[in-house]
Amino acid sequence: MNTSITRPPHHSARPLGRLAIAVGATLALVGCTLGGSDEESPDEDATTPEAAEEDADEDANDGAADGAANDVVRVVSHSSFSLFEGHPELLEAFEEETGYTVQIHEADAEVGAQLILTADSPLGDVAFGIDNAFAGRALEAGVFEPYTSPNLPAGAEDLVIAEELTPIDFGDVCLNVDLAWFEESELAVPTTFDDLVEPDYENLTVVTNAASSTPGLAMLLATVGHFGTDGWEGYWEDLTANGLLVADGWSQAYYEEFTAHGGDYPVVLSYASSPPYILDDDGEPTTAAMLETCFRQVEYAGVITGAENPEGAQAFIDFLLTIEAQEAIPETMFVFPVAEEAELPAEWAEHAEIAPAPHEVDYAEIEENRENWIDSWMEIVIG
Repeated sequence: MNTSITRPPHHSARPLGRLAIAVGATLALVGCTLGGSDEESPDEDATTPEAAEEDADEDANDGAADGAANDVVRVVSHSSFSLFEGHPELLEAFEEETGYTVQIHEADAEVGAQLILTADSPLGDVAFGIDNAFAGRALEAGVFEPYTSPNLPAGAEDLVIAEELTPIDFGDVCLNVDLAWFEESELAVPTTFDDLVEPDYENLTVVTNAASSTPGLAMLLATVGHFGTDGWEGYWEDLTANGLLVADGWSQAYYEEFTAHGGDYPVVLSYASSPPYILDDDGEPTTAAMLETCFRQVEYAGVITGAENPEGAQAFIDFLLTIEAQEAIPETMFVFPVAEEAELPAEWAEHAEIAPAPHEVDYAEIEENRENWIDSWMEIVIG
């Protein structure tokens, strides 16, 4: 018997966002980031540039009314930024030590997309939550100022992609398998992308939509990284022909379609950190990540161009890299901290794995091809 999990294996992945998609038609767009709820629908009123600008004006007015000045740090992030919900003492310590008051603005859609749309009226001083799949357009648009934190851990330097963005955390998006189902079915546990297109694995795999969820996009990118720009489309054709199911979002795929939760599909797109949340009576995971299928999502913070309080923005980025904040990230946002010295929760230390060689695609190449890749994926998989 499995022990039911009481929290998601990962902060559920945010949709690409109707804001991003809608704007894509006119601005050749940006997209989404790591984190966020794929069940939440962005505010319909924020699906146009005009509405986003109106929101920015309202926020600016609110800030003025609140006396927003250099004693306030306005943080723009996604709906999954839950660091202070789980650890309110961190917020208290930051405010006490710096003298700044933190105001959180939850972006209506993808953080980078909204910052571009509101560049003339910045929503805040610092942004947290833009990831490597969508960093390129925000960098091109100049919505971040250069800043290198003195707290950047040595081990995180490899995750830096530009001087404007500071890596804060990362998560490996991987296919997961229900070990118990495969044992009961006397079928070998798949380990590679190629396994899943074999006849024995027909009708066993569920993923999320690459056009509407960040893990879905991450798997698309993983296949680009693995099969190359000339091979990834053929793989998806084969996978689709082998009975692939596409769910709109992560929660539907994981909690409704995955056999570990009573569904019909023993292979599901999730995270390498998911297995510790489904344990048997002996405390052992009954699921496992297919570590050869992973794409690493890195989540960044940056000082917003035109910030009213750039010093406070820098202080907030420094804070996110403190050992206290880094150690709180796994249990509050379900991703790995970039600081290697940060102590992980016990179940993570014992059961969560980091992909030894995740598939990689350069952020600039992603930026250049993302929309075309998504369009092709939709044509192949959705039809």
